[in-house]
Amino acid sequence: MDWLSIFNNAAGELISPTTAAYALAAIGLSVHFGYAGLLNFGQAGFMAVGAYAFAIATLSFAAPVWLAILVAIVASVLFAFLLGIPTLRLRADYLAIVTIAAAEIVRYVVSTVGLTSVTGGSQGLNGYNREFQAINPLPAGTYGIGPWTYSANDWWVRLFGWGLVIIATILVFMLMRSPWGRVVKGIREDEDAVRSLGKNVYSYKMQALVLGGVMGGLAGVVFILPRAVQPGNYGTALTFFIWTALLLGGAATLLGPIVGAMLFWVLLSLSNGIIVGLRDVGILGFMSSTQTGQVRFILVGIGLMLLVIFRPQGIFGNKKELSFNV
Repeated sequence: MDWLSIFNNAAGELISPTTAAYALAAIGLSVHFGYAGLLNFGQAGFMAVGAYAFAIATLSFAAPVWLAILVAIVASVLFAFLLGIPTLRLRADYLAIVTIAAAEIVRYVVSTVGLTSVTGGSQGLNGYNREFQAINPLPAGTYGIGPWTYSANDWWVRLFGWGLVIIATILVFMLMRSPWGRVVKGIREDEDAVRSLGKNVYSYKMQALVLGGVMGGLAGVVFILPRAVQPGNYGTALTFFIWTALLLGGAATLLGPIVGAMLFWVLLSLSNGIIVGLRDVGILGFMSSTQTGQVRFILVGIGLMLLVIFRPQGIFGNKKELSFNV
């Protein structure tokens, strides 16, 4: 087994664009669930809306990068209103049902044959990142050290993605220490008590849904910059992976979503490398490549079960923060 290659691949996931996208989506989910108590099981839908809005604006309308990002933000806001208006006055479980269904509807709509000329159908879209690469301020070449050695274009995607993660983290830090954040956390604990103080609970919930949804939409943009946008990437599994990252780090914590996303992808890469290595040397020779891929998710699932049982608040969380959820 090539242990150096296995550990290098796992270390590379610490700052990969995919990890940045998961971290950004998990921050948005933390705003929804950790701070506002909204059960959003459709974060993949927000990511799909942001990704397709960015790609379509770039390819179909030749929009510059900044305008395409703005279109992705606006599309995420509209999607949040579409979900929130009929559900936020109801119990939390209705929002969970609507969001998971809406995410699937988005995935099926963009993959339909009738919209192939716009969305690319089941094949998806590509070529939208040329404009993004064209504004790369880094000089051509290869930079880095050890497992973190990449080309200028690869570094540009990482800098952009992690820059958005830092901005989102600072924004959440400031908001949750403001009067707005205190009201949102109060709604999480007891919305009837907050309503009795004259606060418009529905309005605050909608604002939290929009804020977290915009972060999910931007995560969708980061997610597609190093790859093609394909509807198959936005299934329910994506939302569950983001939930795993959030719970791993801790909901309603500042660094929990970021560290959770990093640990999720490092552990996923490490477990996959070890399982494939054991198969190649004959120890797990009875397994096919498909089975090894499934085993790593089984291991992650078992790990998540143990985490929920023995430390439900996550690595950075505390039981007091999750008292509303127990």
